[in-house]
Amino acid sequence: MVREGIYRVKAGSKEIEITEEVLETLQRYVHTEMTLEELAAKLDLEGWEEAYDFLKNLPAWILWIHPTLWKTMRTMEAVREEVTRPGRK
Repeated sequence: MVREGIYRVKAGSKEIEITEEVLETLQRYVHTEMTLEELAAKLDLEGWEEAYDFLKNLPAWILWIHPTLWKTMRTMEAVREEVTRPGRK
């Protein structure tokens, strides 16, 4: 889900905001032998089932975005919102 430049992904009854820290954790999960239980603990989820649900709902392209690029994309989104805000001269 996208709202005002903020990406959130449902995991069970929770919504997790995709931040640089979450992306770093996801990159560690993808590139190492981190288990779903470990991923759940790092993302403050109830268990591996919620971590699995989170990964199912996560768009695949997000897994391959570097955290620095993510920060740049969010900054650009904020600037675009500032420039296109109604009533701005």
